[in-house]
Amino acid sequence: MIALVQFLIKYALLEPFGVETALDFFGITLLALATICIAAAGNVINDIYDIETDFVNKPDKIIVGKTISEKAAYNLFIALNLIGVSLGYYLSHLVGKAPFFTIFVLISALLYVYANTLKQTLLIGNLVISLLVASSILIVGVFDLLPVMSPSNRTTQLTFFKVIWDYAVFAFMINLLREIAKDIEDIDGDYNAGMNTLPIAIGRERAKNILNALNFVPLVVIIYYVTSVLYKQQIAVIYFLLFVLTPLIYILLKTFSATTKKDFHHLSNSYKLVMLFGMLSLLLYKFVILN
Repeated sequence: MIALVQFLIKYALLEPFGVETALDFFGITLLALATICIAAAGNVINDIYDIETDFVNKPDKIIVGKTISEKAAYNLFIALNLIGVSLGYYLSHLVGKAPFFTIFVLISALLYVYANTLKQTLLIGNLVISLLVASSILIVGVFDLLPVMSPSNRTTQLTFFKVIWDYAVFAFMINLLREIAKDIEDIDGDYNAGMNTLPIAIGRERAKNILNALNFVPLVVIIYYVTSVLYKQQIAVIYFLLFVLTPLIYILLKTFSATTKKDFHHLSNSYKLVMLFGMLSLLLYKFVILN
């Protein structure tokens, strides 16, 4: 999904309108590979630290300790990080912005700290991982638009950067909701591992009530977006109504009745679909821009 979104931003949002950009196909491919490698490394280290909780939460999906050894997983974690950070270093010099290299280092470090410490901390881990998900979208604007910004094209660059920003905010909101749903789903294993997630701290039912309330946030934001920006674009309005707003309303209703681990797993997958459909709407954005 990371690669898909980054290529959509490049070729469905920026390229069709002749926006001045710093990355060619080779450059955006390197950016996608760097981001994917670092994200994959984050997944590996997360699996390593989650061995104990996964035996309770998802015993049929355990990889580390079954498919591969913990030592091999650590080696894979190091290798993926080295590849991702090295590609980021090369890419930063390619666009003439060497300091941008620190972005990849910081993201890599945060993913490790998240798996090691922050994941066990009340809401902080949820917020950090959601910010990192949003950053995988925002980073396209940072590397493709900012390096070629000049006084003559500043307005155009910032206009398109704001569009990317909006999608990053959308990804942050949906991922945060998904993280809370996952914490409720995994409460048993997390409790045994001594974690302090939201449902453990305040109880499953109160956590569900908070999730219910937070579900209204993206719903209201997207309704405002549709009525203020897309209202003249029939195709875009229909798309958002069918593939973004309707699933969000479905999730809202399902959350009220959710009680079992299976229910919250279903909600988690539903949030992923909403995020995918939201990102695919980039294919329609030219209709909004052209108007």
